[in-house]
Amino acid sequence: MIRWDYSGESEINCYPIKQRGKDRRSGLILTIPLCTEQTSMEELSATLDYLLGIPSEKCKARGFTVIVDGRKSQWNIVKTVVLMLQNVIPAEVSLVCVVKPDEFWDKKVTHFCFWKEKDRLGFEVILVSANKLTRYIEPCQLTDEFGGSLVYDHLDWLNKRLVFEKFTKESTSLLDELTVINENEKGSQAEKDRSSESNILPSFDPETVLQTGHELLSELQQRRFNGSEGGGGGTAWSPMDDELLAQPQVMKLLDSLREQYTKYQEVCRQRSKRSQLEEIQTKVMQVVNWLEGPGTEQLRTQWGIGDSIRASQALQQKHEEIESQHSEWFAVYVELNQQIAALLSAGDEEDLMELKGLQQQLSDVCYRQASQLEFRQNVLQSAHEFHMTAQDMSQQLDGLLGMLCADVAPADGAAIQQTLKHLEEKLKSVEGALQSLREKGQVLLDQMSTQTSFSYGKDVGIENKENIDHIHSVMEDMQLRKQRCEDMVDVRRLKMLQMVQLFKCEEDASQAVEWLGELLDALLKTHIRLGDDSQETKVLLEKHKKFVDVAQSTYDYGRQLLQATVVLCQSLRCTTRSSGDTLPRLNRVWKQFTVTSDERQHRLEMASAFHTAAEKILRESPELAELMVDVEAYEEVETVGKGLLDRLTVPVIFPDGSEQFFGSPGDMASSAESIRERMKLVEEKRFLQEEAEQRLDEEALEAGPREKCT
Repeated sequence: MIRWDYSGESEINCYPIKQRGKDRRSGLILTIPLCTEQTSMEELSATLDYLLGIPSEKCKARGFTVIVDGRKSQWNIVKTVVLMLQNVIPAEVSLVCVVKPDEFWDKKVTHFCFWKEKDRLGFEVILVSANKLTRYIEPCQLTDEFGGSLVYDHLDWLNKRLVFEKFTKESTSLLDELTVINENEKGSQAEKDRSSESNILPSFDPETVLQTGHELLSELQQRRFNGSEGGGGGTAWSPMDDELLAQPQVMKLLDSLREQYTKYQEVCRQRSKRSQLEEIQTKVMQVVNWLEGPGTEQLRTQWGIGDSIRASQALQQKHEEIESQHSEWFAVYVELNQQIAALLSAGDEEDLMELKGLQQQLSDVCYRQASQLEFRQNVLQSAHEFHMTAQDMSQQLDGLLGMLCADVAPADGAAIQQTLKHLEEKLKSVEGALQSLREKGQVLLDQMSTQTSFSYGKDVGIENKENIDHIHSVMEDMQLRKQRCEDMVDVRRLKMLQMVQLFKCEEDASQAVEWLGELLDALLKTHIRLGDDSQETKVLLEKHKKFVDVAQSTYDYGRQLLQATVVLCQSLRCTTRSSGDTLPRLNRVWKQFTVTSDERQHRLEMASAFHTAAEKILRESPELAELMVDVEAYEEVETVGKGLLDRLTVPVIFPDGSEQFFGSPGDMASSAESIRERMKLVEEKRFLQEEAEQRLDEEALEAGPREKCT
């Protein structure tokens, strides 16, 4: 047996008769599968009655073709079923096809029985094998169990039918309930004070029922579409007439249900609006009564500003407690205002004036109280900032005074500069703090002058006078302390500037010594070349003189700085810490530079004399081609050249006995090699000249006898 629950409350046992396909007269086909188990004729009859109630009258008029599948049953059961059809649906049945099993029943008996009862039955009964059933019914209207191609799922059809009947029952019941509720609400519109006892709720959730109906309608439409379009694999199952009939019924129920549900939603909205209005009125009065009562009394007792940071913080903490209590009521106000705004946007004309009056009353009281809280908070915040600025300035003045009272013992000029900069920053910070104190004090005074407008009739002039006197007293005291510190800063600044100048002079003097040492080092290491000819040597001599002038200026600058330190020390009544060492170092480096520059000067002068004498000998000129050089010129070149070579091997001896060579040994060897090359050229020139003189002497001797012979 197949059992389904279509109402949610009762169960119906149904025989598995299947309504599927159509015969060649477009009549519906009923398939009654029989089995070896005991068949209940009562259930079979009930199932047939149920199925016959589904199709339309037009469909019934075309008749039914009944397929009795007796392949798994006995002949007496088949016979009983066929006879029962005559009692249940004789007029609707046009043909009964009994599908026989492979094992034949007694052919004579079966044939005789059906032929005997043919006129009394009122319909034709055919005994046929399953594979020959297509002779009477098209294969596309038979399922695969009978050799057809019709795609049919009986359980799916059964489930959808249960859903349809469940929806029909629930929607019909819901429509009746919603209609009653909506009609009752119309009758009570004139009774504004009607109790909430009439607020009846429907038995089913309208949203759930509507959703079920839409899903059912969508399924029916989809099945109809699939049946009309056809499938890709095999013959598609065509929608049954009962399903086609169910679609407009579902649509009609949905339309009626939506209409009544819309009216019911409006009824619920009106109920909710009336309930909200009553609740809003109660809450508005609660907020107004508290704000104008206890809330106002709390603000009346708070007017002081305190005389210190701690006192102002205590007042702020007390005010925060008051604000916390007010915040709870303000939150209620915000919620009420939103509710009133929502009702105003969708309210009736008769409720608008009442709602606007409640909203205006609530807003006036809340805004007035919020303004008073904000003003008090601003006063306390200004007082706290004023006291904080006063305390910060007092601490800055204490720190500045401590710096001014301490002895100045800096290590160098940079430390003095840093101390002076720190002192100036401190003074500037104090000036900024005083300016900030004045501004904050003026803001607080202005607030004090407007405080009377929030006094609720209370005379706060005496208390305000004490607050104002305290503000003025603090600002005047800070001004006097700042002035005293400024006078002390001026004196300390002058002394520190002199000390800065002293250390600057000593530092510059030390720098002059370093520069002079660098010039000496450059002279020894880089001023090495003696020139390859007389012209280059003259250029080097000019550069050397300028180099010496720079060193002389550096030395003079250092001497002047050291003299200035002496004067500053006398003014500051202190002894120098670096000038006593700087002056000897300056003189020592200067003497070393002087000795070195003199040696460089002497070597350049010797190189100039050497190159000049050598160039006179080596010069080649057409006018002087036959000119013979004096022997003394050769000797001069040789003497100066050897002296210069000897000089290159001698180090510079400083006054303290230390020695230092010009450049590296390689640099000196290169200069010496250049001098030797030139001396070699001069020697070759001398050799050639001696050969020429000897040749001339020989020619003169030969010419003498010839003249005598002549």
